[in-house]
Amino acid sequence: MKKLKKILLIDDDKMHLSLAETILQEKYETITVKSGHEALIEIVKGNVPDLILLDIVMPEMDGWETYIRLKGISLLKDVPIAFLTSSDVEEDKEHAKEIGAADYITKPFKKADLLERIEVLIK
Repeated sequence: MKKLKKILLIDDDKMHLSLAETILQEKYETITVKSGHEALIEIVKGNVPDLILLDIVMPEMDGWETYIRLKGISLLKDVPIAFLTSSDVEEDKEHAKEIGAADYITKPFKKADLLERIEVLIK
């Protein structure tokens, strides 16, 4: 049996986390965490994903800081990190591009669109 690709979802919003997980579980193994801190703990535990989907607006450590910290981990140097966020602000999209984010997907998203973009990212 083929091993499923693993996606780490980071979002403090339970509803968005659950929705994304439900969609992705059909084709991928998912790990869900509610904060950047929890994501870092998963990585330290050796749970290295094939793709990371990250919200921007989160308490304590926002998505920008989480992104920088994750990018600093050598285990993740080849793992694409994409933002999956409700922020539709042009400056945020530009900033994501500048820092090297793999993609910028806004919520709400269409299931087919999300799966298609993830398929491209995870190859």
